[in-house]
Amino acid sequence: MAISALVGLLVAGATGYALNGVVTTRVGPPTPTAVVTTTAPTIAPTGDALIALASLAVKGRAPMTGYDRARFGPAWSDVDRNGCDTRNDILRRDLTSTTLDPRTHGCVVRTGTLHDPYTGRVIAFVRGQTTSGDIQVDHVVALGDAWQKGAQQLTDRERLAFANDPLGLLAVDGPTNVGKGDGDAATWLPPAAAYRCAYAARQVAVKMRYHLWVTPAEHDVLVRILGTCPGQPLPG
Repeated sequence: MAISALVGLLVAGATGYALNGVVTTRVGPPTPTAVVTTTAPTIAPTGDALIALASLAVKGRAPMTGYDRARFGPAWSDVDRNGCDTRNDILRRDLTSTTLDPRTHGCVVRTGTLHDPYTGRVIAFVRGQTTSGDIQVDHVVALGDAWQKGAQQLTDRERLAFANDPLGLLAVDGPTNVGKGDGDAATWLPPAAAYRCAYAARQVAVKMRYHLWVTPAEHDVLVRILGTCPGQPLPG
């Protein structure tokens, strides 16, 4: 599916996912029963991550000239118009045993438990001024990295979709995410080696979806990682 069509789903539509050509869309505040099912093309990349990697262009980084977080829109916008910001959407998706603030129509996560994919640790989450940062929502393909590898050519609307696309977002250990910064696979990998195949596959999927490229060093690391897990699927 073209980026323009995908952006329409992420920015103008409601939350949803695609499976075998069927998109399940959530309408209104996130409740288990408020769903509408429609037939549509699968919007997520599918297939073998190592094979998919070969479709990405390989070239050097563009300069960071002009980069600003604001070029990807306001942080954690409600792009799917479900009444909840993207950060809380991801916390509800990735945390277990969550409690929600009833004053927010079930949007804001007050407490929960994260089985952190980056470190393998189990982390308790408590919403608060000094505790919320214990768990952060990571852009698997960092915004700065994306800017240097093709996002400069995206429209403002496409960059807003990129920054809020659940495909490229994970709830993770906050300090570990800070240490990652804008690193790509050539400069940073999750400390938990068991998660590296899934991490590499997600990076490939995000870069495919938004037509971003990889550097030679990044390409080589991704080949090495995915070569250890033949058949690793792209996340959908």
